[in-house]
Amino acid sequence: MHLDELPTPALLLDRPKLERNLTRMADRARRLGVRLRPHVKTHKSIPIGSRQLELGACGITVSTLQEAATFADAGFDDVTWAFPVILSRLDELARMADRIRLDVLVDSLVAVEALESLERPVSVFLKVDCGYHRAGVDPASPLARKLAHRIEGSGRLRFAGLLTHAGQAYHRRGREALLEVARQERDRLVELAEALRADGIAVPTVSIGSTPTMSIVDHLGGVDEIRPGNYAFYDLSQVVFGACEVSDCALTVLASVVSAQPGSRRGVIDAGALALSKDAGPTDLGHDVMGALFADYDAGRLDRARRLVGLSQEHGLVEGDFTVGERVRVLPNHSCLTAAQFDTYVVVEGDTVVDRWPIARQR
Repeated sequence: MHLDELPTPALLLDRPKLERNLTRMADRARRLGVRLRPHVKTHKSIPIGSRQLELGACGITVSTLQEAATFADAGFDDVTWAFPVILSRLDELARMADRIRLDVLVDSLVAVEALESLERPVSVFLKVDCGYHRAGVDPASPLARKLAHRIEGSGRLRFAGLLTHAGQAYHRRGREALLEVARQERDRLVELAEALRADGIAVPTVSIGSTPTMSIVDHLGGVDEIRPGNYAFYDLSQVVFGACEVSDCALTVLASVVSAQPGSRRGVIDAGALALSKDAGPTDLGHDVMGALFADYDAGRLDRARRLVGLSQEHGLVEGDFTVGERVRVLPNHSCLTAAQFDTYVVVEGDTVVDRWPIARQR
């Protein structure tokens, strides 16, 4: 099937670009001397996760227990649930830990005590805040050492190590700014690991990772594994940050112009918030579109004269000259959220549809 035959909106996955992205990060992890544990929340796809394992990934990272269950059903047996433990789902957590190797996260004494109440072995990472300030303990605080000592000394819990995520990288632009965050992410966790080891606590794993930081970091001395996810697809935000080029972006949405009033220089496409999400991208960096339109996809050239400026549930509002029936290819601000709006990837090579892969987006 040719792209022109597809009904829209359609989620297009460029297989050659995907393969280059997966291979590049796998090679980078090997050069940096760390294990790669990719975050599958980006793609929620068994074929993509399987390819990541084939390329050397040691396991996977998930955001939800449903993701863990879906991948466990497909044979994935080494999973980190990179989300603070949800106390209302402890029974589900225990059942999953009986099926596979499952590492979980805590950043509070309440969560540690709740896990101990399960009366079964649980592998636990201490979640550390390296500057994002979303979740995690301050690495310089007494609480960090207190919780590490408590987990390590527990008769029921196994201390898996330290884990962080440099989400603050999503508010930086340019290689030097990203490299500063990458070094901060690495150094704060390594320093805490060294302090705990000086206290006599074994720290089996130091785990870090975000796509922007792992795409440019200079060295990872003291780090054991990395957990980027978005690198499989990249997106417009990553282009703005400087983590990739437009030509690296593997995920796009094919849409049709359904309204274009004469002389108005505005129009509507059939890809709204339920296709592209309402992620506005890095507005604090001056970003002001809800996605970019391609002028020439094959050349990796975005359209500077036409813009996607607004989204309602099913409508995408565009500015510029358009013709009803015209098809446009949209580079989304956030590929992870965009993929989560669809049930299926339309896998393409050039203008040819070569496969369809399901997206496991259940919660």
